[in-house]
Amino acid sequence: MTNAKINGAFLAATDAKTRTEILGNIAKQYGISQNEAFEEVTDSEAEHLLDYVTGPTRSAVSVLMKRHQMTA
Repeated sequence: MTNAKINGAFLAATDAKTRTEILGNIAKQYGISQNEAFEEVTDSEAEHLLDYVTGPTRSAVSVLMKRHQMTA
């Protein structure tokens, strides 16, 4: 599975609050909107989701991805 598919599947599997926090973290880091952040992490050339997330949110996302068995 590609990074884009893993990222999209993970975001679809999380609740709205978690998804908003993740995309908000990425949007803030890159100075873009949350919609643009979603497009970036689900683009066919996307990196692993953890490559976009910073700070304590990154650790939380890592744990959640492992819990959902969504690792590259």
